[in-house]
Amino acid sequence: MIMDMMMLVLMVMMMVVLVKITTMMIIGVLIIDVMMMMMMMMMMMMMMMMMMMMMMR
Repeated sequence: MIMDMMMLVLMVMMMVVLVKITTMMIIGVLIIDVMMMMMMMMMMMMMMMMMMMMMMR
């Protein structure tokens, strides 16, 4: 009986660890995606500015 309880606790612990790792990974991916999007936006803005400057001349 005690052994079963221990096994259950271990299983729960493992599940919690797995969930934590997955959530961390998902959050990390999201952050990376956001960073990439920001970089792309910045690049686009720079390009637009350059084009505007060229047009003005």
